[in-house]
Amino acid sequence: MAAVLRRRSGLWGERILPKLKPDQIAEFFARLERANPNPRGELDYINPYTLLVAVALSAQATDVSVNKATEPLFKIVDTPEKMLALGEARLKDYIKTIGLYNTKAKNVMALSRILVERHGGKVPEDRETLQTLPGVGRKTANVVLNIAFGQPTIAVDTHIFRVGNRTGLAPGKDPLAVELELEKRVPEKYRLHAHHWLILHGRYVCKARKPECARCIVADLCAYPAKTTLADVPVKPKRAAAANSGGRDRPSDAQKKAAAKRKPPAKRNPVAKRRGG
Repeated sequence: MAAVLRRRSGLWGERILPKLKPDQIAEFFARLERANPNPRGELDYINPYTLLVAVALSAQATDVSVNKATEPLFKIVDTPEKMLALGEARLKDYIKTIGLYNTKAKNVMALSRILVERHGGKVPEDRETLQTLPGVGRKTANVVLNIAFGQPTIAVDTHIFRVGNRTGLAPGKDPLAVELELEKRVPEKYRLHAHHWLILHGRYVCKARKPECARCIVADLCAYPAKTTLADVPVKPKRAAAANSGGRDRPSDAQKKAAAKRKPPAKRNPVAKRRGG
């Protein structure tokens, strides 16, 4: 399982690096804070319940695809009671563009029923209780606690797992190990927003296949040895050749004639030959 996660996170073949020092970690987050003082998640929601639903739907799906599905859904459903009134079949119509929508619909209906029957329609504010809900794991619970209730939890997804290992910020063999390491090593003043800073950094800068180190604001602190440069940005060969040659690589008239002579003669159409005869 750990090997699969490392491959999905873009860490396949990368060795686990030494940890950053405490002063480096403090500077790491100070820079992320200066660049984005008030980070926020990219899932749209109205209240803790709709956030819980959105996060549950986002498993193995993009935030963009979830937002497209939930925009019309949340206009008519913003409580577990309304979700139960909507029903599973109609819920599927709203979320059928999201992967695994059949299973997710069953889980959303089941967790909504439990919230109504056991919690007065309210979303619990502790991780253990949240994790008893269908389709809610530790990562989903941490996201809800952080965003909806302002708790300094860190939900380790594939992006945070990659950044934690690749930079030396919080190396670990699995998400739980990285989460616990981050909880110990991230300064308290940065812990509330650490989750968002690291996700956004992994999603848009420290990418899986080719990290954009040339525009990374913490590149000098990062322990990653194979940093990329601007020269590593792919450019289309034809466009690059034209830009570098200034047109000097265009074939001359003599070269065009020589190329034409090398072409095999075109085959005559036998039907046309009979008509001409």
